[in-house]
Amino acid sequence: MARTNSDDMLMEDELAAIFGTDSDATSLVDQDDKAALDVAPSDGEDDGWDNTDDFPGQLAVDVYETADKLIVKARTAGISKSDLNVSISDGILTISGILSGGEDENTTAWHIQECYWGEFSRTIALPVPVKEEEGSVKAELKDGVLTIAFEKEKVDTTVNIPVM
Repeated sequence: MARTNSDDMLMEDELAAIFGTDSDATSLVDQDDKAALDVAPSDGEDDGWDNTDDFPGQLAVDVYETADKLIVKARTAGISKSDLNVSISDGILTISGILSGGEDENTTAWHIQECYWGEFSRTIALPVPVKEEEGSVKAELKDGVLTIAFEKEKVDTTVNIPVM
């Protein structure tokens, strides 16, 4: 979906998708109510909680064109090249990997945990035909930004059709 300068940067449904919350479910918890939030470890039964451990995190991307290239940029701060996988097949780009948080096994309690750690994956159907051969695609990881540049396929947009 293309945006214009007058559009809101993030729509309400996009925010809900990013943060995995429903605006009706968001509430502030009084300090006295904090004890009510303590729950026993799950015994494996469906307890109604959404377990997101089964789904890899999403990677935010920007996709844009120049005269002869299609560019995909992704913020990948903290990810090493060895933990990053990039592939393309039939116009479908997949970027995946693992973001290691350097967990401290001595942690006894979390107070704030906003950063995503673990597996992530993003699959994108490229909006224009690109050359997929080796040498036609360049990927660079620099300063926490993955930039993938594809050479666009030359496609004749005008076809003369003889009238019979």
